[in-house]
Amino acid sequence: MADYDELYDFGVKDEFIYTVCEIPKGSMNKIEYDREKKVFVLDRVEPGIFAKPVNYGFIPRTLDEDGDALDTLILTDEALPTGVVVKARVVAVLNFDDGGENDHKIVCVPEDDRHWGNSIKSLGDLSDAWKNQIEHHFNHYKDLKSPGSTKVLGWGDTDAAWQIIQSCAEALKH
Repeated sequence: MADYDELYDFGVKDEFIYTVCEIPKGSMNKIEYDREKKVFVLDRVEPGIFAKPVNYGFIPRTLDEDGDALDTLILTDEALPTGVVVKARVVAVLNFDDGGENDHKIVCVPEDDRHWGNSIKSLGDLSDAWKNQIEHHFNHYKDLKSPGSTKVLGWGDTDAAWQIIQSCAEALKH
């Protein structure tokens, strides 16, 4: 069994992080990594309309304000399998409120994405159409269960994302 917290450093020393994919792009399955059992667990199956528009993962050795590892949105054209570790460049952060708790999403691209990853290095490189799609998804993906319980609070640049990563890494130590 993989212990992602022991195997991977989150990479604060350079411009890259290691992130683990939990939910492949296009999946309706809400999959979460269970730190205690060291396995991926199916939490629930979402309606098709709420399939993930982007690969969804976490950064080992971090703890966000919601009590979980810091989330990532991993930009690739194709879906990544659950459990795959990606060395990624930090691009931005989506600031998000989930039921009254801050639940940040670090936007990143694989370090060696030769298709389009090398052209995305900052928040300004993300299209408005992509940002609008992501905002819509996270504003509404829980509407059938608890309408209005989620709210996108805005975007932050690369520096803001790194501040959150460092804060979440420190939070796990305490």
